[in-house]
Amino acid sequence: MTGFIGKERHSIDEKGRLMIPARFRRKFADAGSCDGGASEYGRFGALYVMKTSDGSLELYEPSVWEGMGKSISALSDFNPEERLLKTLMYECLEMVELDRQGRIPLSREFLEHAGISGEVVILGADTKMIVWEPARLRGVVDGSSGRFAALAGRYF
Repeated sequence: MTGFIGKERHSIDEKGRLMIPARFRRKFADAGSCDGGASEYGRFGALYVMKTSDGSLELYEPSVWEGMGKSISALSDFNPEERLLKTLMYECLEMVELDRQGRIPLSREFLEHAGISGEVVILGADTKMIVWEPARLRGVVDGSSGRFAALAGRYF
């Protein structure tokens, strides 16, 4: 099954909630994680939200995050580097529930991290959604446009 693909613009409401695009919410229903029925993550489903080092936010379905979580949990608490990685990963992670309108609450800390105060761009990136402040995304794209061919050539 194809994952999240596409780009949508939405606004954060006055309570800091983000509307998940309908076409992405349909992917939850197709996967059985947000079908309107009760689930282990709440009535309407949940997403994991992660602050990233590039200033965006990444949204993961529980089924995708589960694999990542297992990898993190396998790290040793007795190895200082592995323990640090665990701390850094979990410091920038929250789990949020979708409400009946398909919105998720974003904390002030996460909104400030991403520079979001109004509009956002949500990119479908297969196994995750990436949330950007529009000007910040434009800066990344414009500043990196000359690197696309070299990067694609290296990895494909």
